[in-house]
Amino acid sequence: MMRARLVLLLTCLLLLPVRAYAIENHPPLANPMLESRYEHLTEEIRCLVCQDQNIANSPAPLAADLRYEVRRMLKAGQSNRAIKAYLVHRYGDFVLFKPPLQPDTWVLWFGPFLAVALGLILVAGLAWQRHRTYRSEHREVSTP
Repeated sequence: MMRARLVLLLTCLLLLPVRAYAIENHPPLANPMLESRYEHLTEEIRCLVCQDQNIANSPAPLAADLRYEVRRMLKAGQSNRAIKAYLVHRYGDFVLFKPPLQPDTWVLWFGPFLAVALGLILVAGLAWQRHRTYRSEHREVSTP
């Protein structure tokens, strides 16, 4: 039993450097303002592989490529709007966590609210119908 624990501990210790090697380590951008813009942009851009994470937190290789691309474009002096426009042109509105409000994205913006509203209407209608049925049955029982 003790030997198995020792083997497990040594295996874990041997695998730690592999995990550390997998972490990207870019030096911070020279300008703190650029670094702040980089962090903000990478949090607004969706990882196309993970789909529920931004590229700042995603371990996917495509996310690393997108982080590199954002960093390169920032160093080239491009604005946040230009960087987002490039990514949207290349990958579509889905790449942004907050897609712009335009006719082809209305479903993304208003679909959840419509679904909740329809659900509430359905539940209210069923409750009203049940209430009417209960009242009519109650009247029939109470009449002599």
